[in-house]
Amino acid sequence: MTTTRTDEVVGEAPAAPVTPADRRDRERMRRRAARRRGGGWWPYLFLAPWFVGLFGLTVYPMLDSLYLSFTDFDLLSSAKWVGTENYSRMFTDDPVFWDSVHATLLYVLVSVPLKLALALGVAILLNRPLKGIGVYRAAFYLPSLLGGAVAVAIVWRQVFGGDGLFNDFLGWFGIKGQDWISSPDTSIYTLILLAVWQFGTPMVIFLAGLKQLPKDVYEAAAIDGAGTFTRFFRITLPLLTPIVFFNVVLQIIDGFKTFTPAYVVSNGTGGPLNSTMLYSLYLYKKGFTDLQMGYASALAWVLFLVIAGFTAVNFIASRYWVHYDD
Repeated sequence: MTTTRTDEVVGEAPAAPVTPADRRDRERMRRRAARRRGGGWWPYLFLAPWFVGLFGLTVYPMLDSLYLSFTDFDLLSSAKWVGTENYSRMFTDDPVFWDSVHATLLYVLVSVPLKLALALGVAILLNRPLKGIGVYRAAFYLPSLLGGAVAVAIVWRQVFGGDGLFNDFLGWFGIKGQDWISSPDTSIYTLILLAVWQFGTPMVIFLAGLKQLPKDVYEAAAIDGAGTFTRFFRITLPLLTPIVFFNVVLQIIDGFKTFTPAYVVSNGTGGPLNSTMLYSLYLYKKGFTDLQMGYASALAWVLFLVIAGFTAVNFIASRYWVHYDD
């Protein structure tokens, strides 16, 4: 006897058919959701000019410069691959390179601390509620607007020349001056003085930081009998360390890239005896005067690595002296 078993299948109600109108509505809703999520190609269209500038004016020139640093290229003929010859020559057979390194390090290590100290001192003075304080702030910021100009560098050369105003000033006190620009012992310090004179930019940044410091901390310190110097070193300076760090990084980078004052004051020679041959000036001379663009590209990449190294050291060291709110 054969028994046939029939299972009872319980099914769901069949779904309603999807009409073309329903498909259009769903597609419209999907597009709206994509637009709300920032999807689509419209954002990339608006970002396209930035991408063109990034890759066309930054990334590609950097990669091309890296390639040229391994070549012998004079701007007039095709580049010839020479490997690491430019770098070997730079470190082993180029005394002017080391003169430029010495001048640049002296310039940066002396001018940056002096500029920041002066900028902080002036910012503290200008942070007081004085009448017409805006005029004073503008007047102190003015040298930073003019200091990088060629005209100011020309005036600077005249001021510290043999018959310049600085020697006239010394003559009032019976001191015999000299040609400070033409002396290899003092020429670099005229550039340092010019850099320190341009303290306006870090001063404005310090001033903005001072205005954010909490007033109640100073009031409590004054009640406890803390003097001016105690408040500065125990309250102002620790709270201002993030601003100090920011200014240090910016000014070191700007110091290594300084070109115009050295070029104008020395008439493009870097003299006397390469005492004002800052690194950027030497790079320019190799690339556009001697037409050694491959060697100049190698110099540029060394400068890039040095600036990156100094910046990295500053960030690592900042863990031990920069104090944030958290």
